[in-house]
Amino acid sequence: MAHNQALHQWKVEDSVELYGIRNWGDGFFDVADNGDVVVCPKGKGGPEISLMEIIAGLHERGYDMPVLLRVENILASRIAAIHESFRKAIYSLNYQGEYRGVFPVKVNQQQQVVEKIVQSGAKHHHGLEVGSKGELLAALSLIRDREACLVCNGYKDEEFFNLGLQAQRLGFNVFFVLEMPGELEVLLERAKAIKVRPNIGLRSKLAATASGHWASSGGERSTFGLSISEIVDVVDTLKEHGMLDCLRLLHYHLGSQISNIRDIRTGVMEGARMYQGLVQEGAPMGYLNLGGGLAVDYDGSHTSYGMSRNYTLDEYCTDVVEAIMTILDEQETPHPHIITESGRATVAYNSVLLFNILDTSIVEEIAIPKELPSDAPEAMRNLHEVASLLSLRNLQECYNDAIYYRDELRKLFSTGQVSLRMRTLGERIFWAIIMRIAREKGRLKNVPRELEDIDVSLADIYYGNFSVFQSLPDVWAIDQLFPVMPVHRLNEFPSRQGIISDITCDSDGRIDHFIGPQGMKQTIDLHPLKSGEEYYLGVFLVGAYQETLGDLHNLMGDTNVVSIRADEDGGYQYVREIRGDSVADILTYVEYEPRRILEDLRTTAELAVHEGRISPSERYAILQAFEDGLRGYTYFER
Repeated sequence: MAHNQALHQWKVEDSVELYGIRNWGDGFFDVADNGDVVVCPKGKGGPEISLMEIIAGLHERGYDMPVLLRVENILASRIAAIHESFRKAIYSLNYQGEYRGVFPVKVNQQQQVVEKIVQSGAKHHHGLEVGSKGELLAALSLIRDREACLVCNGYKDEEFFNLGLQAQRLGFNVFFVLEMPGELEVLLERAKAIKVRPNIGLRSKLAATASGHWASSGGERSTFGLSISEIVDVVDTLKEHGMLDCLRLLHYHLGSQISNIRDIRTGVMEGARMYQGLVQEGAPMGYLNLGGGLAVDYDGSHTSYGMSRNYTLDEYCTDVVEAIMTILDEQETPHPHIITESGRATVAYNSVLLFNILDTSIVEEIAIPKELPSDAPEAMRNLHEVASLLSLRNLQECYNDAIYYRDELRKLFSTGQVSLRMRTLGERIFWAIIMRIAREKGRLKNVPRELEDIDVSLADIYYGNFSVFQSLPDVWAIDQLFPVMPVHRLNEFPSRQGIISDITCDSDGRIDHFIGPQGMKQTIDLHPLKSGEEYYLGVFLVGAYQETLGDLHNLMGDTNVVSIRADEDGGYQYVREIRGDSVADILTYVEYEPRRILEDLRTTAELAVHEGRISPSERYAILQAFEDGLRGYTYFER
């Protein structure tokens, strides 16, 4: 698409269409007239802040790329939007319960993020969901609103139950969701000892399932949750102990990122039927927790494809409320308060990974020599003949022949029958043939399957100053698709096709699937680098899961993290700054002692002085360099 646009003067609107920013940005990102990407912290129509202006401010404050940029206002906007959509659906359908959202802390456990969610959600009684003792303690330190729900999921031992029960004594609205049958006995024993009547919830394994990467977290064969027979056993046990009145909540979880609204509606109706059955058993209930699933439209296609969703937020809320009413109104069962654990949809838009391009590897256009050296082998001469005979009619035949003769030359080189320079000439002729085939195939009505992906082999490699494994682990682990694009020069024609490599020494450290106007593509349209100028890219919608899941591959540590907050007058402030890991920090994580490393290096340097390799003054300079290196950023520093 981009190369066809070269026939006319490139405009910002062409970049908007090419990268799809208004499709996946949900009003939070756009492109300004000068070609810079802007963030709109309060959504469409609100103030706009240039990412290039933010980057310039970061450099002035002494921060190098890569930087994880968080925009605090987006969290508040997302929480408000979810609550407002449920409020509208509840009002329009005359639903009798309320909506009480909770944020699952596992989606982004960073203190700054969780604290801002709690603060922004206080007026909506927005709570938290936790799945470990650490998350529970973190949540208790932040929640101030005693009406907000604190949902305890995951496997719980005695200490977990003790912590939650003590929190309930302090006035927190705690729910203990039983994930496995054996938890009930422990909970009842600890509740009796602490003299607290707990709010008990049950996680049900529904028969309904959803498609996608996370489908295994739902359905009858999911890891956590109770079967129907186990739920009935729990009800009977609670009746025996005179504690059925403690059963207040039903929970289920179909999976994260549910792209098809029909799957959501099917799950809600089965969950509502289960809820109704528990009410009929005599449990007071009052809360129906639908778990997560509200999807993010990563590719902007608005479809049921796994990285998208075929519904709007308003449609999601309306379908949820309507489905619950459809089931419960049959038996005039009172409407429960609705809880959803929408983590991804809350925090994804909040964070952008910004990085600079360090260098490129480009397949250059080369001319095929008219004559070959006299000692050129037969495979080289055949390859040269393929180039001379290439035409639109025989593209596939020439492609197959070129690969065959190229491989023959490589075999001759490996056995010492062809020199390094001769093989180099052969490779250049081969790539000249491939480039001509790539140009010509666009004229074919039906492109042969073997030639469909030939452009990928010709793509430039743009080396980005970041680590996929640290900052975008889902790209490597599950082929997650995130929006990637330049954050400036969008009023210029992006004439290069590229893939993006990180700076780890690992072939998996790359991004080679991108959003395109006609769907996913294997290359991205980029601009050629300009001498003396930095080129910046952004990876968007990375606020969910990526920070906590990141690892220390090649000992690349946490990036610099900076948060901004937009003011009412359209300005903004840098409100929080966290320096990324130093080399010493990372070495400590993997059990090295930086002080001992320096001592060992001092010993080595002193030995070099003794052996006459360096002078004492050179020893000082060398050790100073080692000390500076330990204090330095783990990423490339300008």
